[in-house]
Amino acid sequence: MLCFLETEHIMASLAFSSSFFFMLFLSLSASSSEAGSIGINYGRIANDLPQPEKVVELLKAQGLNRVKLYDTDATVLTALANSDIKVVVAMPNELLSSAAADQSFTDAWVKANISSYHPATQIEAIAVGNEVFVDPKNTTKFLVAAMKNVHASLTKQGLDSAIKISSPVALSALQNSYPASAGSFKTELIEPVIKPMLDFLRQTGSYLMVNAYPFFAYAANADQISIDYALFKENPGVVDSGNGLKYTNLFDAQLDAVFAAMSALKYDDVKVAVTETGWPSSGDSNEVGAGQENAAAYNGNLARRVLSGAGTPLRPKEALDVFLFALFNENQKPGPTSERNYGLFYPSEKKVYDIPLTAAEVNGTGVGKVQVPVSGDVSPAAGGGGRTWCVANGGYSEEKLQAALDYACGEGGADCSAIQPGATCYDPNTLEAHASFAFNSYYQKKARGTGTCDFGGAAYVVTQAPKYGTCEFPTGY
Repeated sequence: MLCFLETEHIMASLAFSSSFFFMLFLSLSASSSEAGSIGINYGRIANDLPQPEKVVELLKAQGLNRVKLYDTDATVLTALANSDIKVVVAMPNELLSSAAADQSFTDAWVKANISSYHPATQIEAIAVGNEVFVDPKNTTKFLVAAMKNVHASLTKQGLDSAIKISSPVALSALQNSYPASAGSFKTELIEPVIKPMLDFLRQTGSYLMVNAYPFFAYAANADQISIDYALFKENPGVVDSGNGLKYTNLFDAQLDAVFAAMSALKYDDVKVAVTETGWPSSGDSNEVGAGQENAAAYNGNLARRVLSGAGTPLRPKEALDVFLFALFNENQKPGPTSERNYGLFYPSEKKVYDIPLTAAEVNGTGVGKVQVPVSGDVSPAAGGGGRTWCVANGGYSEEKLQAALDYACGEGGADCSAIQPGATCYDPNTLEAHASFAFNSYYQKKARGTGTCDFGGAAYVVTQAPKYGTCEFPTGY
């Protein structure tokens, strides 16, 4: 069972270092091309979903240019042709034994399901199986041989450099996951499959696919894990007793446990993509934390964090590629209520909740705006009138958030007198609360102009009045 340490709250200082912010700005500008990406899983275990052509229109309308499938359905792959959407397809677990045993099987499969559609349909990767280590039919022993045969078949078609081969791994493949620095794979999996698979990924320049769900860890340990820690909201954080790194969210800790497990086997050079993560908008009474507000907070804050280009504490310079689960609520999925309620959209194509999915939205220049704040109590804006406020991105690194705060209060000219010690908005004395006040002051002084609530991705626009403690945020100057 996971155990999480108590640490003190972050104390925010107000040293006005505009030169540091300028250096940060240059750094962000130089690395903007390395920002992470947000994709979406398109599952179809339902009898009420829109036709694939309509789904492609929806993806494009939302600015989503990466999608992951669970098969190679002909109607879906045809609909995705010439859409400029990159596609990850899958070979189902039930085909692995045949794929492992016979090269001619994978030759035929690749020809029928990959080369027949590529490049009009931009297939970028093939997921060979899905979470095979927990497959009740035990397909583990076929995995690596199947991956190698599929790759060999791609090579025959001249597609091996364009299409990567991998296989999604659930976190249950880990023997230890806490603290993150002690992450390790299950002993019985290492020699038979983990090391051979990582060898294959290294040799082919591919990456490990990982499915990570903080929701499951939180629901099972809600008495030990802070909901704010699980949802990327402001929290005291957890210091890893092994490496001394501080974790401000459970997602990073889970991913770094995978990185640590790979490092223990000397595979630090193999990259990782998160091929599934999400939070259900509804669940059974015993599914603690399931709900629309929490789902919006988790997915929205994760999207902001990924699109900022931030890495994890263990791999801070490695931007993340993440596929949210899922595009639609799927009414025929078995299991608890949550399984049918991971979708960002209802089958009618109406949003279950509104979150940013593109860098433009995160930076406040897109059409969609997030309605769920990173943290703090929120009350509807009195009087309406289309008013907006600027708040800090709680998923940003403390260093970059502090630099942006320093700039706002210094060179930016924001009125930060209210967040000085003893002043009306000093409490709560947290970096995010102080930064939000300063960013909003700057934003309002600049007449809420386009681009004035950005700070290199450290801030975003909301349409409900923020409220941290008893502090009220100004609406204009």
